[in-house]
Amino acid sequence: MTGALIGLGVGLGALLVFLGILVPRAQRDARTSRLRRLVDRAGLERVGPSSVIGACFGLGIVAGLLVVAISGVLVVGVLAALVAGCLPLVVLRRRARSRSVALRSAWPDAVDMLGSAVRAGMSLPEAVIDLGVRGPEALRPAFRAFAADYRASGSFALALDQLKDSLCDPVADRVIVSLGIAREVGGSDLGRVLATLSDFLRQDARARGEIEARQSWTVNAARVAVAAPWITLLLLCTRPETVAAYSTAVGALILIGSAVLSVVAYRVMTAIGRLPDEPRVLA
Repeated sequence: MTGALIGLGVGLGALLVFLGILVPRAQRDARTSRLRRLVDRAGLERVGPSSVIGACFGLGIVAGLLVVAISGVLVVGVLAALVAGCLPLVVLRRRARSRSVALRSAWPDAVDMLGSAVRAGMSLPEAVIDLGVRGPEALRPAFRAFAADYRASGSFALALDQLKDSLCDPVADRVIVSLGIAREVGGSDLGRVLATLSDFLRQDARARGEIEARQSWTVNAARVAVAAPWITLLLLCTRPETVAAYSTAVGALILIGSAVLSVVAYRVMTAIGRLPDEPRVLA
């Protein structure tokens, strides 16, 4: 058992060194950039990609060693390490999706408040700053940061760019583009434009919410279907005859093949049952 644990730790360390040496720098930078965007979408600007990668590898090593200690099967421990190593990314994606839903629900009310403030005679920068005090709760921190940036720089366009970067949301991009154009062009139709934009955002949020609610059962069924056999396997590995069966080369091949099929089936099910993420126009 001690030899298996040491072997797993050495193997994971060698894998890290191998990836760090052989993976081209351009590919590493692209992956880090994607991870940075994911962290920003989750609203964790202070968390760096290196921290996420460290959490993935740390959690994977701990889970792998723990499963090997419980089951006694090295292949099961390696598979558990891979699954546990992906958990931080799963948490980030779920947080980013929840944050996107919250922002999408808050934007129509925020745009309505902007339109009301403009019609009441407030300037556009003052109306935007006021959202940091009276706006929807999910958007107040971002607009308070906008107010600080605007007072520091005096540039409405620069403060809008920083607001766009902090929100990192496709709906926010559309609203910020509209505000920027309204500031540059001006005119008396700003209230009407904001009212139209609010109606469009509300209809879009309602339609996406209904579709996601109807298709959520497909995603949940995929998760249950994938997780149940592996939980059962982990419980069976407490029996000596199961450990002996899966410690052979044939047992290892069966586990690896089952893991590959589980991943492929899960990806197919989630691709069928989940709406594509809305692209950002200012990314």
